[in-house]
Amino acid sequence: MQKDTKRNLFVAATYGAVLLLGLLLGQNYADDNRQSGTSTLLPLGLGHTGKVQRMIDLIESNYVDSVEVSRLQDLAIGEIVAQLDPYSEYLYPQAALRQRQALEGSFEGIGIEYYKVNDTLITVGLIADGPAEQAGLRVGDRLIAINGDTIAGVNITEKAIDEKIRGRLGTPVTMSISRNGQALPKPITITRKRVEISSVDAAYIIDSTTAYIKISRFGAKTADDFTQALTQLKKAGAKRLVVDLRENGGGYFDAATALASQFFNDKELLVYTEGAHEARTDYYSTADGLFGTGALAVLIDEQSASASEIVAGAVQDLERGIIVGRRSFGKGLVQEQFGFGDGSALNLTVARYYTPSGRCIQKTYPKNHSIFKSSAPETATVAGTEQSQPSGWQEPQSRHPQRANRPVLTGGGIAPDVWTPVNGLDTSAWYKRIRRGNLIEEYVYGYLAKSVPAYSVENFLEKYNLPDWAYNDFLTYVKTRGITYSAHEARTVKPRICTDMEALLGRFYFGSEAFFRVRNRSDETLAIAINALSGE
Repeated sequence: MQKDTKRNLFVAATYGAVLLLGLLLGQNYADDNRQSGTSTLLPLGLGHTGKVQRMIDLIESNYVDSVEVSRLQDLAIGEIVAQLDPYSEYLYPQAALRQRQALEGSFEGIGIEYYKVNDTLITVGLIADGPAEQAGLRVGDRLIAINGDTIAGVNITEKAIDEKIRGRLGTPVTMSISRNGQALPKPITITRKRVEISSVDAAYIIDSTTAYIKISRFGAKTADDFTQALTQLKKAGAKRLVVDLRENGGGYFDAATALASQFFNDKELLVYTEGAHEARTDYYSTADGLFGTGALAVLIDEQSASASEIVAGAVQDLERGIIVGRRSFGKGLVQEQFGFGDGSALNLTVARYYTPSGRCIQKTYPKNHSIFKSSAPETATVAGTEQSQPSGWQEPQSRHPQRANRPVLTGGGIAPDVWTPVNGLDTSAWYKRIRRGNLIEEYVYGYLAKSVPAYSVENFLEKYNLPDWAYNDFLTYVKTRGITYSAHEARTVKPRICTDMEALLGRFYFGSEAFFRVRNRSDETLAIAINALSGE
């Protein structure tokens, strides 16, 4: 594989966020449009004899009943890929498109996020300067009809709604709106455009010298978004930095290396890849980073995967900063996407990646050994511990081939330098039931969120706390949904639910950054990281 194809490498295993972003922006969730007939046979090239393709040809030509050839192909590919690893996957055309658009950071849509409450769609977010906002749509608007078809008060699926909103670039969509309890005199017409999405959810100064940046995924523009945000924060006096990679499932390989480069001087080994058909390739920092000096903390958790682990692994192995949180997901495999003519694609694992000290942090997974030619990988010793390495593994050439002062912990995922416990409130069975039922969102958007207040985001962050009557009213609402609770449960979980509601209101009124700023006020992991950076 040539180096210029490395940009196509995927290291994300979880694409739930991709589906959500597609929904938020009116992307197509319709069933995949699959072509049929002999002209759409995919060049499978499976095996030296082409046996699978030959079998499909025979079935098409000779089987007693007519069959959908494209469906046979999908089944065959899916079954073959299932024998490999958890991250190789076959994507139908629409799934491949959604994944690519999410990681590229742009969509063709109107830039609206909505939430369904009591058969009514409420606008809960707008992309800044996006088509919907430019056309006059506001947060809090209730959608009554789309293109003349009533959608409020009727049992309509999200798929059907999306089909009404989506359309070709440059075409209009009309929406009838109820605002502050009154129907607007005429529909709002929105022209579908390309909408840009930043992967930096929040970037702000916590105190006089400590900056915080939250990154949701590693897309094509993540490094640029991060650099732009960090430049502004440094101008504001930031000398210490907390990078939050919690719940970040990964993304593009080169986005991870480009972002990690900002923390190092030139030509530091950040990561390397190797596979049965991939010679070892080393990836170094390029030029002196924007934050090459200064106290640095990276936050991770169980959902921090792949690209997030590349950044955390480089920071940890090269002793550039501290890793705070809980052990990361453990995905050390790299995928490359191969496209087919009908828009479908194969995300195929082509290599493993290794941190600068030589660790592969891939967690174990069931493996069908009958299909692999070679035996189990050889074992090599890295930084005083044993772990599996591919045949022919060599000690990485780095200025810091081993950790000097702190032990390297192998096994699945990145083990943090400073561990933080799971919040006990998150494990509450009652709280989990509330979260699974989306009751907090339903209550906030259905009963609490009103028109945007006249006061500023600073006043909201400093002074607003959920009143007791609102929490008590929420408890009543929970009972109407069939979820009972004890007085002890209601009292114990109250701080967490109040924070959740305050954060949602902050986001509703002032955008994504306000959500994280509210939530971070009581974030124990963040507080521990700040104290660690302060030397406390």
